[in-house]
Amino acid sequence: MPKIDRRILKTQEALKKAVIELMSEKNFDEITIQDLSDRANVSRGTIYLHYLDKYDLLDKLIETHINELRERCEASADLDFVTGSEVWTEYFEQNFAFFSMMLASKGAPHFRSRFQQFLIEEFNNEVDITKGINQGLNKDLIVQFLASSYAGVVEWWFTNDRPVSHQELARQLGTLLERICE
Repeated sequence: MPKIDRRILKTQEALKKAVIELMSEKNFDEITIQDLSDRANVSRGTIYLHYLDKYDLLDKLIETHINELRERCEASADLDFVTGSEVWTEYFEQNFAFFSMMLASKGAPHFRSRFQQFLIEEFNNEVDITKGINQGLNKDLIVQFLASSYAGVVEWWFTNDRPVSHQELARQLGTLLERICE
């Protein structure tokens, strides 16, 4: 795999940071390429070298975070739900600006649906309807419930400015997942 030029990475990071900062100031639809150019201190042409438009920039930013969550999930597959949840909530904490903008401010409705779809994919393998409290229930319904609930609790956590630590959030989410998935 070819090594990516550090200047390219620096420019892309500046643009990602700029879009998050601008979304804290105004609605995404009101952000212009010139706004991004000014904030990231790059030319408009440079933006178009990396992205088709501002929507492409936002999509790539969202996919970066979803892919990182997926990788962390795969790396923690052998952990119990509480410890695995801590891996995620620590990532949420480390990337507070992004997640709070995407969830708490309703800055990007596309993100919430993309995040929920990711959760559905992850929880689909965790639900067993052949035994225990889930026996006889509809698996798709349980998975939808879990994904919606998890996304809602994470959104609540950001909307309310993290009323509990990310460790406590992980402990409680993990405990709830254990009850439903095991």
